[in-house]
Amino acid sequence: MGHQRAIRLLFKGISRLGDGVFWYTLAIALPLLAGMQGLEKLGHITVTGLLCILIYSQLKNRLVRKRPFISFPDIHAHTAPLDKYSFPSGHTMNAVNFAVLFTWAFPPLAYIVVPFAFLVALSRVILGMHYPTDVMVGALLGLILSYGSILMFPMGMFNNLISGF
Repeated sequence: MGHQRAIRLLFKGISRLGDGVFWYTLAIALPLLAGMQGLEKLGHITVTGLLCILIYSQLKNRLVRKRPFISFPDIHAHTAPLDKYSFPSGHTMNAVNFAVLFTWAFPPLAYIVVPFAFLVALSRVILGMHYPTDVMVGALLGLILSYGSILMFPMGMFNNLISGF
């Protein structure tokens, strides 16, 4: 599928937006959409996002699974990799983590963030950056991290912190 130019370009764009541009734009918009409560939730999302980066980078550097385009000559890289290894998919882990947390912070965003997270995950396989298992494990880790943070802090890590000033 990645050999068809239009599909490749579409998924390159989605993957690029998944690098952070899409999520950072939503982060800026969240306080505008939900006021001070949105700002408090944004703090929670930021901390959890940083934890997500720490976890997947440590796993990648310890598990050292080569990317599909490196291991199989018939698979082509249709975008430049951000790092050397593929397991787990950091793009997918972040996308799922952010999709859950932005939906928790402002439920109407679910109609945008859930399909986008799915497309980011799909893009990583189509572009030759990840195996399907990399994406599945990344999605699972993103779910565990986001739901775990919500279970630990149902009102958010910074609930009433900002409004107390």
